[in-house]
Amino acid sequence: MPTWSARRRPGRTLGLLLLVILSFLVLRRWSWRGLVPTWLRHRHSGLQAKGQNFMLEDSTFWIFGGSIHYFRVPREYWRDRLLKLRACGLNTLTTYVPWNLHEPERGKFDFSGNLDLEAFVLLAAEVGLWVILRPGPYVCSELDLGGLPSWLLQDSGMRLRTTYKGFTDAVDLYFDHLMSRVVPLQYRYGGPVIAVQVENEYGSYNRDPAYMPYVKRERQADLSDPSQALEDRGIVELLLTSDNKDGLSKGVMDGVLATINLQSQSELQLLVTYLLSVQRGCLMGEEDLRYRASDTSISPNASLVLWRFCERGCAELVPGVISVSLGQSCAKSGSGSNTRLWTVLRGIVVASVQPKMVMEYWTGWFDSWGGPHNILDSSEVLKTVSAIVDAGSSINLYMFHGGTNFGFMNGALHFQDYKSDVTSYGKCPQLGPFLCTQLYYDAVLTEAGDYTAKYVKLREFFGSVSGAPLPLPPDLLPKTAYEAVKPVFCLSLWDVLPYLEEPVSSEKPVNMENLPINDGNGQSFGYTLYETTITSSGILSGLVRDRGQVFVNTVSVGFLDYKRKEVAIPLIQGFILLRILVENCGRVNYGDNINDQRKGLIGDLYLNDSPLRGFKIYSLEMKKGFFKSFLGDKWNPVPDVPTFPAFFLGVLSVPLSPYDTFMKLEGWEKGVVFVNGQNLGRYWNVGPQETLYLPGVWLAEGINQVIVFEEKMAGPMIQFTETPHLGRRQYVD
Repeated sequence: MPTWSARRRPGRTLGLLLLVILSFLVLRRWSWRGLVPTWLRHRHSGLQAKGQNFMLEDSTFWIFGGSIHYFRVPREYWRDRLLKLRACGLNTLTTYVPWNLHEPERGKFDFSGNLDLEAFVLLAAEVGLWVILRPGPYVCSELDLGGLPSWLLQDSGMRLRTTYKGFTDAVDLYFDHLMSRVVPLQYRYGGPVIAVQVENEYGSYNRDPAYMPYVKRERQADLSDPSQALEDRGIVELLLTSDNKDGLSKGVMDGVLATINLQSQSELQLLVTYLLSVQRGCLMGEEDLRYRASDTSISPNASLVLWRFCERGCAELVPGVISVSLGQSCAKSGSGSNTRLWTVLRGIVVASVQPKMVMEYWTGWFDSWGGPHNILDSSEVLKTVSAIVDAGSSINLYMFHGGTNFGFMNGALHFQDYKSDVTSYGKCPQLGPFLCTQLYYDAVLTEAGDYTAKYVKLREFFGSVSGAPLPLPPDLLPKTAYEAVKPVFCLSLWDVLPYLEEPVSSEKPVNMENLPINDGNGQSFGYTLYETTITSSGILSGLVRDRGQVFVNTVSVGFLDYKRKEVAIPLIQGFILLRILVENCGRVNYGDNINDQRKGLIGDLYLNDSPLRGFKIYSLEMKKGFFKSFLGDKWNPVPDVPTFPAFFLGVLSVPLSPYDTFMKLEGWEKGVVFVNGQNLGRYWNVGPQETLYLPGVWLAEGINQVIVFEEKMAGPMIQFTETPHLGRRQYVD
């Protein structure tokens, strides 16, 4: 038996100790906090704003971030997209958390599969990224209702994004669940989350001064109500707000770092003056200044002097100016004679200097159905990013990778006109085998994760800033153009109705959100069919949201929408079955009218100014499992002249390993595509988007089911291409 000398034992002991430490580090990476001893997982301090710099522990830290939304990317591709973000020279991932997807029904939470937030955040840590989390509750993000669940609108008095009790009660329940998942992911507990954003662009909405303090930490106006939001649920990392130029002055709050959202070089002056003035308190109202003056026990006229100081001081702010020069400005103007006041002013300015950050540098812009494809030149992007960093600011690229609005998750805008967002949140035509020219939202990676000219230029720039070698970019995922699919079976919507769940019977029309379905949570997405009988012709009118196709029996006679307010109903003998197929094209995600986003038929439907009664209402959300009720022998061969709307069934054969592809529906008009039960999203021949992204990971080797729901006109084939088609371009100014 070998013997170990005393001299060799320390080496073995040290080796065992290192093995134990390594084991604990592996456990720590996976956030198995309870198995890691306190001494090993302890971190002294998280991300802090100290003076003009961010500090992580004792080192100056620059945030070079990029936005990727896990819910817009197939889970199997998360690692690929995150590795590409890291290889671009970025060190931080930012992502929104969509409430409406995580709590589709009140009290029923979904953090599984593609919605596994914790797995996404831990994967970011594994590839070497920090994380800034943007949990809302409102997130905008061009999502339906800005990421708020539609069941909130069942309350006719609902006031979203305020301290209205019906809203905060729902937020409290959601945050109780969400924050229990987020807290262990924070930096101080061994996770990668270094900062958390408070709401999103609230300064542009600004309906309730008590709301942002509620979301941050503080109790509601009713102090007997224990409802709190972020800090009192265990959020201990740096808190941020994020506002565009129009909302910045109204979106800031004490104890939270203000950041700005912008796109062009012309807006850079806002970064070096306006953002600094907000952070230093110079945009405070006179009431707040009066409070501060009284709190420091200075002269009765101090508030006026203090306000004038801010007016003069902030007007002269330029990068590098220190508080002494501001104090001298006040002295020269005659307001520096009060030594105590000047000391207070100087202290406020010094304490208020904070790091600059562009939370959203918009790498492009989103597209709307019927509009052009918006693009932003890559050289312009590089110039602006370089100027932002040269100004001493951290930056987050929104979007780094846009992904896809799979299903019906897209939002809309409604200012003068209603405009629904397209399905793609990041795609481009190819230029050569490796690069693509531009893409939807004009993100840095394409919808399929390919590199762009922007990626190449930004990687070179961030590599020069870091001064260290960057990881090699991962290889591109292969694409292919499959053989065209010819639909072989068809089923009219009218033939499908007997196989669906029993319709809702109602004397009056009921909007989607208030339908007594889904355990009382109403309908969130998709289509709703309203049926009633009439005995005469005339003019049909009503408030339809968003787009309603009108049928007499099974014949389409017109549309009702935001612009078309009336439809002529032709004369037919006897009883007529009047049908209106209403589509929710996307609830508004930004603006003042989010409380008015109920969909379907809103109020009464009139024929010759008389309200109609006696409705049957079918919910057509087309969720997973929808097609199970009418598969099998219920399908018929495609006739020469199909009756629309209709479902078309075809088979895509994949002989080898599946690859990504793009589906092109030339000759089809408007509808939705499902592949192996996955809703790829909407298509519409008004453009600009002409193809749908089909991830290879959603295909199987062999036979794949393709179902198209077409509203009005079907093409002969479903084609596939290696590259997307986006329609006519428009450069963003």
